[in-house]
Amino acid sequence: MSSVRVKLSSTDPVQLDEICGQIKDIADRMKVKMKGPIPLPRQDLKVPVRKCPCGAGRESYETWHMRISKRVIDLGVNEMALRLIMRIPIPKGVNVEMEIRE
Repeated sequence: MSSVRVKLSSTDPVQLDEICGQIKDIADRMKVKMKGPIPLPRQDLKVPVRKCPCGAGRESYETWHMRISKRVIDLGVNEMALRLIMRIPIPKGVNVEMEIRE
């Protein structure tokens, strides 16, 4: 049986949860089997940056953080449900990947 895997990632977990809720509503209305949203481990990126870029003075650093949250949703294949999911307005900071699995 084939299914569709939707991978969502963003720096804002609130936006992710809103989109996951919209996908869940569509799956419930269309009576499509759904597993998820499964939260994946948060990726924490740290970048040390020197406070004085010119090189003069003391060598002191700041650390910038970026946390990336991820979710995975598995759906049964239903053409109408997939069309509705693709029409969901996606905010600028959210990445969505869809793949069909056998």
